[in-house]
Amino acid sequence: MEVPSPPREGRLRPTLVLATLSAAFGSAFQYGYNIAVVNTPHKVGAGPRGCRPLQVRSRAAQSSGLRWGHVLQVLKSFYNDTYFARHGTPMDEKQLLLLWSCTVAMFPLGGLLGSLLVGGLVDKCGRKGTLLINNIFAIVPAILMGVSKVAKAFELIILSRVLLGVCADGEDIGIMPCRHLLQCPPHVPGRAGSQEPQGHSGNNDEVFVIVGVFLAQIFSLQAILGNPTGWPVLLALTGVPALLQLLSLPFFPESPRYTLIQRGDEDAARQALRKLRGWADVEDEIAEMRVEDAAERAEGRLSVLNLFTFRPLRWQLISIIVLMAGQQLSGVNAINYYADTIYASAGVAAAHSQYVTVGAGVVNIVMTGVSAGTVEWLGRRLLLLVGYGICGSACLVLTLALLFQSAASGLSYLGVICVFSYIAGHSIGPSEYPPPAPRPGAGHRRIRECLRGPVPSVVRTEIFLQSSRPAAFMVDGAVHWLTNFIVGFMFPSVQEAIGAYSFIPFAGICLLTAVYIYVVIPETKGQTFVEINRVFAKRNGVEIPELEEEATGAEPPASPPAKETSF
Repeated sequence: MEVPSPPREGRLRPTLVLATLSAAFGSAFQYGYNIAVVNTPHKVGAGPRGCRPLQVRSRAAQSSGLRWGHVLQVLKSFYNDTYFARHGTPMDEKQLLLLWSCTVAMFPLGGLLGSLLVGGLVDKCGRKGTLLINNIFAIVPAILMGVSKVAKAFELIILSRVLLGVCADGEDIGIMPCRHLLQCPPHVPGRAGSQEPQGHSGNNDEVFVIVGVFLAQIFSLQAILGNPTGWPVLLALTGVPALLQLLSLPFFPESPRYTLIQRGDEDAARQALRKLRGWADVEDEIAEMRVEDAAERAEGRLSVLNLFTFRPLRWQLISIIVLMAGQQLSGVNAINYYADTIYASAGVAAAHSQYVTVGAGVVNIVMTGVSAGTVEWLGRRLLLLVGYGICGSACLVLTLALLFQSAASGLSYLGVICVFSYIAGHSIGPSEYPPPAPRPGAGHRRIRECLRGPVPSVVRTEIFLQSSRPAAFMVDGAVHWLTNFIVGFMFPSVQEAIGAYSFIPFAGICLLTAVYIYVVIPETKGQTFVEINRVFAKRNGVEIPELEEEATGAEPPASPPAKETSF
């Protein structure tokens, strides 16, 4: 009598879980940690040896209540002290401001450079090999930052931030290889779409970003590592997850899909699948990969240049640019990079601002969970509109609180509430993390099942069909890192020049983005990819006859990971 095989649904293999943790800690976690770690607590004192305290020279900054005065960040103090030791004179305030802006902005600049490198590296070294090589860009800067104080060289911190940006290019160097390594769990024959743990692995990216941010805020407490003696260790901790990944990842198999389709090694792909899935019969999945490979070759892919010149996708392309630019230019990373400065501007004592920052991290975690739990109930469009509405309103009220807090001391608490409200609004709607491209080669319905992450990630994936999705995510990643760089580099100078009014542009961008979403972006909840693209086809003024066949069929042919050349 034939012994029935154990049920496949709901089984989560330890190999898959450990591989997920290893890959996510080496990529998404790095992004979150290094976004927040430069926002170290302030110290109060007369400044570095031989240096006078930094004074606010901007009338706008003084009138808005910005109190830099005797407050110096730990790293800024190190920069100033190092400069004084070299030249015998304190660093000019504008020079220090520019140097600190460069330190912050080098991280997204490195992310942009990393996105340019990943395509060839993934094709040549494989998904797992790319992750292993990527650890170099975390371990080396961790060492450099750890010795920067002893070496009395702040230049090492700036260089390390560039390398860390390359490492944290979560869209491809980190997350996309993780996607190819882990895959979505297999499609069970006879079912329209397996509902196994794939949704959970799709959420890992955002979860680990938030964990990285929160741990950076905890370790940055002055009582732990956010002090003049502990900050080198604080910065160097970014090498720990990279080291763990470097030691653990070699024990996990290479992506079965990459092994089969790009290396042509069917036996190795079969062994990898058996190790990841936990059962011996993987022939259905091997056959599915081959079908997807043939379908992708027949369907082809649009290049980035073709995407910009292809009229049927004009409004979809504009939409992802607006969504990502609005996501970053709405001011989220100004909050992340300069939270302590904003709290000081709102009248929070320097010794207390570090705990307010941790509280903001808790709000971020809670509201991201709320967003993930309600996106399929409330819809993507509504969450985006509500999120941008909250962010824009918070920026306006924060501006008023900063302007009039000298007349009413209680307004300083209102400023903190505004920051918390902004973080809550951004977490439930716009989010902040560059989403990974879905697994190339996944069928349309199976891609939809994996979409349980940040709201913009869901929308951007749903408005493109498979053939144009890789090019669309190339544009998406480039816009993310570029606008992130602009905000990180420009915000300190803007805040110095116009003080509390520096949040007015963010409010305006939130308003404009919300208007665009309301007018152009359709609600994608419960809609098929074909139905969504028909809405955009009308706006683009074109007919897409090839969608007729897809609309009448059960599910379009799935497509495999041919060459990955996206950012």
